[in-house]
Amino acid sequence: MVDGFDFEGAVRDALDGLPAGLRAFMSNVSILVEEEPPPGEQLFGLYQGIPLTERTSSYGGVLPDTITIYAGPLLRAFGSSAERLRAEVERTV
Repeated sequence: MVDGFDFEGAVRDALDGLPAGLRAFMSNVSILVEEEPPPGEQLFGLYQGIPLTERTSSYGGVLPDTITIYAGPLLRAFGSSAERLRAEVERTV
């Protein structure tokens, strides 16, 4: 495992690195970092919410969509290289 890797910082950097056009569509979205996915699930990340393509004119007053990034699986799969881990965090975000 990569010692001292700032996982949450890597997620922030990945979000900051998104193209401006894509970031503009990320309204009402919450980003979470959790250690592990739900039991029985093998995930690096999960989107939960209403996709933009399914939102209608009645969309409003709803809880934010959530993007959850799971640190444990990413660290286990790619934690031997900080560069590779950072790239996979970016890809997952």
